Amino acid sequence: MNKTFLIAMLLGAFSLSACETIQGAGRDIQSGGKALERAVE
Repeated sequence: MNKTFLIAMLLGAFSLSACETIQGAGRDIQSGGKALERAVE
């Protein structure tokens, strides 16, 4: 589980660094949260 969590966090960080707008950041955070939820299940 720790490896999956780390991968999800890294993907989220890359997604946030790539977005250019506030709205894009919100979508990236939301998708990162959903990825974390799936990783925990």
